[in-house]
Amino acid sequence: MPQIQSQKKRVKTNNKRNLAANVQKSALKTAIKKVLAAVEANDKEAAVVALNEANSKLDKATVKGLHHRNYANRQKARLAKAVNSIAA
Repeated sequence: MPQIQSQKKRVKTNNKRNLAANVQKSALKTAIKKVLAAVEANDKEAAVVALNEANSKLDKATVKGLHHRNYANRQKARLAKAVNSIAA
């Protein structure tokens, strides 16, 4: 347990940021799963809408430093390939 006041504050802020990061990561995973579920159901319109939302969340996660940009680009390419594989 920290004894110095600045360290006590740092523990509080680290916990707060960790919770916020976990919420954002969870929302990102949910968005990715929605895309894959729409692809599985062969619902092109829903898949495109979900893909746009997932791409937005991936970009925001990259900007905030939650994920590396190569991870985001790889996920976006993989999801776009899955959506494009649906026969219109």
